[in-house]
Amino acid sequence: MIYLDNNATTRLAPEVGAVMADAWRVGLMNPASQHRGGQLARRALEEARDTILRFLGARVSGLHSDRLVFTSGGTEANNWALSGLARPGEQILVSSIEHPSILATARHLASLNIDVRLIPVDPFGVVRLEQLNDLLRRQPTSLVAVMAANNETGVIQPVAEVARMAHDAGALVHCDAVQWVGKLPTSFAAWDVDSLSASCHKFHGPVGVGALCLRAGIAPRPLLFGGFQEVGLRPGTVPLPLVLGFAAACRLFTPDVPGRLASMRDRLEAQLLEHLPLAINGLAAGRLPQTSNLAFLGCDRQALLLAADRYDLCLSTGSACSSGSSEKSPVLLAMGLADAVIDSSVRLSMGRDTSIEEIDCAVEILRLICSQ
Repeated sequence: MIYLDNNATTRLAPEVGAVMADAWRVGLMNPASQHRGGQLARRALEEARDTILRFLGARVSGLHSDRLVFTSGGTEANNWALSGLARPGEQILVSSIEHPSILATARHLASLNIDVRLIPVDPFGVVRLEQLNDLLRRQPTSLVAVMAANNETGVIQPVAEVARMAHDAGALVHCDAVQWVGKLPTSFAAWDVDSLSASCHKFHGPVGVGALCLRAGIAPRPLLFGGFQEVGLRPGTVPLPLVLGFAAACRLFTPDVPGRLASMRDRLEAQLLEHLPLAINGLAAGRLPQTSNLAFLGCDRQALLLAADRYDLCLSTGSACSSGSSEKSPVLLAMGLADAVIDSSVRLSMGRDTSIEEIDCAVEILRLICSQ
């Protein structure tokens, strides 16, 4: 099997699996317990939390250090940030290319009479800052949500500039960084956002654990109730082996990761362009190094996906949270692309274990399919 759907999820790294297996073998106690076993577990939990905070580029010392609260994944973190930080009577602004976990939450908030406005993007998939500025001037805004990079196209967003504009207008900023983290260095403090979501199964960690990083002094209203864990913000027993796996996945990142991922993506795109009528969505913008959203002009995306699957080539037609849907990609629609481009576009995404041989084989399979 050639796996080029790493934006949906990645294979668990053996090093991460070993850390988790050791935690289960030792039988770490509940970190909320007061006995010695609980204290040892608590120490392991806080060491992992510190590792992840540093990895996210957060402030970890001083009176104004940032906080990290563990969740079940990126979807919960995004739901929580929007629902917990929106203020009644004030609008929230959400980019039109956000992940379904953001857009669906925004629609839910709209049903509760919170004014939700979409920030448009340009044809390359980058949020239009001038429109954001106009929206911020119209009425009081409690929250702006703009992702670090898009999950379908990989297009990078001007997060720091969005944060500056939002803060000048008195609004908080949430950044969905689920696809960014683990592929490029993350800069929570430098971006100056108020909350940031991450999920380690996107960079070879375990499924079932994510995190919401919070700027000092920011405390979203809880979604869950019934316990004092995570300083009372997110009750429930913390899944310590998964958290240790999260931290282990962070330690896998090295300075050469972005370059290696980009070399695989560029090799794939260059070879396909030599032989097929192809459009690369978001090409003119900065993109994540592992993501390639390609329009195989003249081919139907669903037919292409099914044909590739018969050759054991795994790719996708958009967000994994929308898999099985035959609807056009909301992201590509928001970019204003032609129907012929949208209807023929698929996403291919690389991981740390993708090989040159797999890239070359994938190219041959796609050439074969498109020539039939």
